[in-house]
Amino acid sequence: MIKNFKNNGVIYCENLTKIYKNKKQEVRAIDGISFGLKRGEIVGFLGPNGAGKTTTIKCLSRLINPTQGRIFIDGVDVIKKPNFAYEKISAVLEGNRNIYWRMSTKENLEFFASLMGYSPGEVRHRIDELIETFGLKEKTDTEARFLSRGMQQKLAIACALIKDTDILLLDEPTIGLDVETTYEVKDLLRKEIAHKGKTILLSSHNMRVVEDTCERVIIINKGKIIADEEIKKLKEFFQVNSYRFEIAGRVDDGLKEEFSKRFLGAKLSFDGANTLIDVDLKDSMKIYEVLEILKAKNLRLSGIQNIEPDFEEIYLKLVKDEK
Repeated sequence: MIKNFKNNGVIYCENLTKIYKNKKQEVRAIDGISFGLKRGEIVGFLGPNGAGKTTTIKCLSRLINPTQGRIFIDGVDVIKKPNFAYEKISAVLEGNRNIYWRMSTKENLEFFASLMGYSPGEVRHRIDELIETFGLKEKTDTEARFLSRGMQQKLAIACALIKDTDILLLDEPTIGLDVETTYEVKDLLRKEIAHKGKTILLSSHNMRVVEDTCERVIIINKGKIIADEEIKKLKEFFQVNSYRFEIAGRVDDGLKEEFSKRFLGAKLSFDGANTLIDVDLKDSMKIYEVLEILKAKNLRLSGIQNIEPDFEEIYLKLVKDEK
């Protein structure tokens, strides 16, 4: 669903379109999308490869011009006044591509500060603060090319934060990271929201990061927005009576075939001790039908639990339905 943030949103785009042309065809990378972000909000921005996420972020940050449409930041039309966008927005594009490999950690931060018009003296405290916050103190003089992937990602985000802008656009900030570093980056984003009230648009393929960090998500596919809603409400909308039945031991293939025929999408797996049967039941009274099958097979039920809809499955369903 599309919401009107034109009057009360910190950033709002209206009918945003980007068309690339070549000799043979015209490609609409983004196709008339409208959405907004409220101040202090962190919003997930999801979609398959080629959906238009990076193009949208580049338009919002005014790195490229949209073919048509309008972008407002604090009520100012930044298509007409792009310098206002440069003052308000910082961005990390496509992972860690905004850092310079042959510069050290500190030199990268000083370089990006100079691009923004700061002298070394003006940002010395800010640079020291970012190095400490992102755990880069021991790598201050290390060239970026010799940093681990996780350290490079953290440096890229630190460079984006050097100006301490109100809006932060992140394109795949956790790509290629291990679990521990991913959680570190996720916690850093939470702190930016909690302590500084930043507005963040987070593009990622990591559903867990988005679900744990964001309350709302925008899903784009083939250049169009197909969903704009709170994650909680998406889960409620897709809620079905999903149950997991645990059976002691391993079952034979006959039971798998029977469940597959009688319950569409039923899944059976073995965890080493129990057989797990996952079933979607539109009518909760169908539980008794499952229990009758198990009783007829003389199978011992170890437990039943209700399963909450998986956010990644909801996302995949939405994208699949748009194909």
